[in-house]
Amino acid sequence: MSETLKDKGEVDASKRTWLIATGCAGTVGGVAAAIPFVSNFQPSEKAKAAGAAVEVDIAGLKPGEKLTVEWRGKPVWIIKRTPEQLESLKKTESQLADPESKRNPSELTPEYARNQYRSIKEDVLVAVGICSHLGCSPTDKFQSGAQPSLPDDWLGGFLCPCHGSTFDMAGRVFKNKPAPDNLEVPPHMYLSDSKLLIGEDKKA
Repeated sequence: MSETLKDKGEVDASKRTWLIATGCAGTVGGVAAAIPFVSNFQPSEKAKAAGAAVEVDIAGLKPGEKLTVEWRGKPVWIIKRTPEQLESLKKTESQLADPESKRNPSELTPEYARNQYRSIKEDVLVAVGICSHLGCSPTDKFQSGAQPSLPDDWLGGFLCPCHGSTFDMAGRVFKNKPAPDNLEVPPHMYLSDSKLLIGEDKKA
């Protein structure tokens, strides 16, 4: 009887040793498997670049011209407005859905751009070229006057060809259009008179 118990005790001890060894091996294996899994969640260089601020030299931008850069996968327009285009902003206000950019201001219009020009400098508009309706990209319609899909008293701006939304030269949407909001003004700041930083506005 005593020998049987002794043998059983030895078997139990051996089983415990095997279970502990197996458990330790499993734990080590689990940690080893977890390391590459976690590393896959580290942001890639491409992902970092996609959210990085973009520096733009606008020294060569002439009145009436537009420059497009990419920031976070979005087209960002930089437009040097002419005196006539700036004057048109005063004439369109009564026709606009949100002339003072009060809708979703924190998302679409930084505080320093909540003015008639929607810009830091009156003549330079910086806006994301994506319609607030379904994400189409509006086309330039800077020329004033009657044109297809535009009113006879058109003063210049942008037309979304997908569903007909129109925006003035400050990216403000006209009334009774599918687009619910003005074009987004991204965070931006001037590094100098001729250099813009798109994506950061710490000094603005």
